Amino acid sequence: MKIYNTLTKRKEEFAPLEPGKVKMYVCGPTVYNLIHIGNARPMIVFDTVRRYFEYKGYEVNYVSNFTDVDDKIIKKAIEEGVDADTISKRYIAECKKDMEALNIEPATKNPLATEEICGMLDMIQTLIDKGYAYAAADGTVYFRVKQFKGYGKLSHKNLEDLQSGFREIKVTGEEGKEDPNDFVLWKPKKEGEPYWESPWCEGRPGWHIECSVMAKHYLGDEIDIHAGGEDLIFPHHENEIAQSEAANGKPFARYWMHNAFLNIDNRKMSKSLGNFFTVREVCEKYDPQVLRFFMLSAHYRSPLNFSAQLMEASKNGLDRILTGMEKLKEMEARTAGEAMSPQEEENRGKAEALARKYEAAMEDDFNTADAISAVFELIKLANSTVTEESSHAYVSWLKGELERLLGVLGIRTEKKAEVLDADIERMIEERQAARKAKNFALADEIRGKLLEMGIVLEDTREGVKWKRA
Repeated sequence: MKIYNTLTKRKEEFAPLEPGKVKMYVCGPTVYNLIHIGNARPMIVFDTVRRYFEYKGYEVNYVSNFTDVDDKIIKKAIEEGVDADTISKRYIAECKKDMEALNIEPATKNPLATEEICGMLDMIQTLIDKGYAYAAADGTVYFRVKQFKGYGKLSHKNLEDLQSGFREIKVTGEEGKEDPNDFVLWKPKKEGEPYWESPWCEGRPGWHIECSVMAKHYLGDEIDIHAGGEDLIFPHHENEIAQSEAANGKPFARYWMHNAFLNIDNRKMSKSLGNFFTVREVCEKYDPQVLRFFMLSAHYRSPLNFSAQLMEASKNGLDRILTGMEKLKEMEARTAGEAMSPQEEENRGKAEALARKYEAAMEDDFNTADAISAVFELIKLANSTVTEESSHAYVSWLKGELERLLGVLGIRTEKKAEVLDADIERMIEERQAARKAKNFALADEIRGKLLEMGIVLEDTREGVKWKRA
């Protein structure tokens, strides 16, 4: 299995710290509003990575945090006249609803920043004791970037370039910095903000220290995989490496995985551009499974463009798969229990080759786009080889194989029941009545009208069935 490592800028063979186990940390959202579809991409991508490891027999310790103390949370709390804890708890609950809808498996642990303050104080004190951090006169604690020799190794930036990017005049409130590159580990409280006692001042942690401490607490000093969106590479993940490795004296993460940006109609998603969608908004129009399928339709390191046309294409593609699965389930219930015929054994061999193609795609840096292509080929094989005369053994095996592979992608194989408009239901009933009365001209006329409305009718032994055109 090969993983592209942002740290080394190449694909590397995956070798866990402990055989058969994977320790994985994924940066979660800051909970001040409903999650948007940009938040959903890493959630879906790395949930799928986790599922594939489990499919291959690994025991995965999957930790993903909630940032529940932050300027945006505090601003929202002030606007509503409530405390920050009320805001964070509300949106953690809403986030979990969206994650469940997207079929994202619960993490082994979802730590909260506010519950890990003691660990943050301990790590900050360790960094001060080792000379990697210092307290300014106002109680702000900064990380001394020049002291950490490996700074920039993840983002591939050097200190000289970073230094030249700073303005000559220091930012207000940062007068206590020894160097413009130094970043905050602890900051003094402001009026109306939540705060905690510390040796340096009453205040709260900087953002970067939170993840270093939570990863250490639940996974240890060294972990296998640290993941998140590519916007986190610098400065967040770069600063995590500096803090963790300076404090622990060990490499932090073996593999760094980052998904690319999500664009809206070929423009970067932005509230100011008016092209900003929450998961909840998208799922009012589309089944959450369609959004998940869309997110996996491109390689996670490729930029992905969100548009109505691409979502419709994903909806149609997923419908093809689920319709094929529905047919297999119907045939499984109907077929007899005899062994596979020689032809079916040959077809099983073709299906096994496609399953190997699927696994090869997933093991090449989790190429879900190519894995989905293999699933489509399997559905095509099923549609062309499963008939009324098929053996139960063949149909059951093929259905199980597809369910297994779709399960890794987090795709539920139950087709969601759609409710038709009352007018369409009435037209279908009128057509049935016309057929019963042998008025086939009227039946054909109604069928034509339904087709114009996007409803395709199919007459089967079990009665009339319908699907979207």
